[in-house]
Amino acid sequence: MKKIVAVVGTYRPGHVIDTAVDELLAGAAKAGAQVEKIMLLDKHIEFCTNCRACTQDTGAKRGKCPLTDDMAGILDALEAADGIVFASPINFGNVTAIMKRFIERLICYAYWPWKIKKIPSLRIKKCEKSAVILTASACPAFIGRWLMSNPIKTMKNAARCLGAGTVGKLYLGKVASGDSDILDKKQSLKAFKMGQQLGSVL
Repeated sequence: MKKIVAVVGTYRPGHVIDTAVDELLAGAAKAGAQVEKIMLLDKHIEFCTNCRACTQDTGAKRGKCPLTDDMAGILDALEAADGIVFASPINFGNVTAIMKRFIERLICYAYWPWKIKKIPSLRIKKCEKSAVILTASACPAFIGRWLMSNPIKTMKNAARCLGAGTVGKLYLGKVASGDSDILDKKQSLKAFKMGQQLGSVL
C-alpha cells in the first residue's frame, strides 16, 4: 500500500488549512493510500542555527543535524512516504513561521561543505515521490496566485529537497472573512478530488 504523509503548518487546528488537509487525505485514502498527518504545532522543532554540520558529508542520505528534537522522526516518515503534502496558510506573503522553521531544517538534504565555494547541491537527484502543495489566503485565489506566489514556490522547493515532484497545487481563496471560517462544499470537494488524484498517481 502506498503511503502519503502531510505536513501541516497552520496555527489553527480545525480551521481551513487543517480541514482541507483532512479532506485531501480522505480522498487519498479512498484511492487506496495509507495516510498520515503531521501537525507542526504539536512538534518540537528547533530553529536552524546555520552551523551547516549536516551539509558537510557526501552521499545521498540526509546529513545528521546536531540538534535534538522531533525533526528526525518527521523526516523518517517523509522519506518512507510515496507521496507528500505540504500545507500552510499565507502569513505576510509567505508560509507561516512554523512552516518556515521546518523548511529551513531541510538543509540536511544539501551537500554544502565549507571548503567548496559553490551553491548547495541537492543530495537526492531524482524526483521519485509525488507532492501536493496546499495554501490559503483572504484574497480571491486567482489574485493570490499572482500576487503571493512565494508560499507555493517555497513549499514546492521544500518538496524537491525530499525528492518529490509537485503534481498538484491547491490555492483556497477568500477564507478569512471571520474567525471561524471553514471550508465550503466546493472547496472541500476540490481538496478531496486532489487527494484522490494523488493517491491514484502513486
